[in-house]
Amino acid sequence: MKKQGNIYLIGFMGVGKTTVSKYLRELTGWEEVDTDKVIVRKKNMGIPEIFEKYGENYFRNLESHILEDYAKKGQRIVSCGGGIILRENNRKLMKKSGTVILLSATPQTIYEDGKDRPLLNGNMNPDYIGKMMQERQPYYEKAKDIEIVTDEKAPKDVAFEIIERLQIPMAGKEEEA
Repeated sequence: MKKQGNIYLIGFMGVGKTTVSKYLRELTGWEEVDTDKVIVRKKNMGIPEIFEKYGENYFRNLESHILEDYAKKGQRIVSCGGGIILRENNRKLMKKSGTVILLSATPQTIYEDGKDRPLLNGNMNPDYIGKMMQERQPYYEKAKDIEIVTDEKAPKDVAFEIIERLQIPMAGKEEEA
């Protein structure tokens, strides 16, 4: 695996990318970046509002620009918005500048997460979620280097699994070894 590149967490909304990235930050000492949060901060409005006011294509352009920015920096944990993999350029950029980790879960797990997600458009049910996941699956397959199923796993355990698989040293843990 690429030692100095970024770790890109991809996957459908609600699989745990943001939570796992926080644990990875604590364990590695690397900077954590959440593309959705960067967009919200830069535009000073929520993602549902951006979708409503400017449309999905505008939002996807913002994602691509942020990705380009962080791809240059290295040793970052980048928690990506669920649809960032829809663009081929984004997939290529992530693969070139780091390791892409697909976090996956069942539609039922995502449904139980229960958060408001703009692309679900009031269709918060396992069948609709499963349909959307199936539509995106080919893109996830093209983008991923590694896949980790998060169902019934604590986010911290997922973070430890990533560190182990990528053989990344943990920050400040030398004394305990």
